[in-house]
Amino acid sequence: MTNATPETIYLKDYTPFGYIVDTVQLTFDLDPHKTRVTSRIAFRPNPEATDHTFFLHGENLTLISAQINGTPVTPTQTDQGLTCAVPDAPFIWESVVEIAPAANTALEGLYMSNGMYCTQCEAEGFRKITYYPDRPDVMSVFSVRVNGPHPVLLSNGNPDDNGDGFAQWNDP
Repeated sequence: MTNATPETIYLKDYTPFGYIVDTVQLTFDLDPHKTRVTSRIAFRPNPEATDHTFFLHGENLTLISAQINGTPVTPTQTDQGLTCAVPDAPFIWESVVEIAPAANTALEGLYMSNGMYCTQCEAEGFRKITYYPDRPDVMSVFSVRVNGPHPVLLSNGNPDDNGDGFAQWNDP
């Protein structure tokens, strides 16, 4: 393990992300070794941005599928994330990834501790859950559904619905 000196990044150093994130819908199908995370994200071009490169952060994710407006796409993947050609108009990005919470010892993203699923998304942990512009200046409304055989299924925000094996939350 290297002892890298943390680099301070200031908000003034950011250039606006090329797209505005209007809404995010996440579905977690919990499994200690193969949790599936389905994301449906509404993007639109950011008129204040000069760079419209579509880059989504993502680390330690297995991409199962990706679609734009319902059409399958094949993004270019790296260890840090993915890029993809996108429309110059509002669009829906959908992806399914697989992660292994039981094997995640970084204590970032979705991991397990004493048999309990836990998340740590700040400051850059969300990129270990799904592909997303994981930056502090990108905000959105989240709707989260958690599916699993557990007696309590929690997420951030306000409870929307729950039943046998699922709970749904809205985080405005």
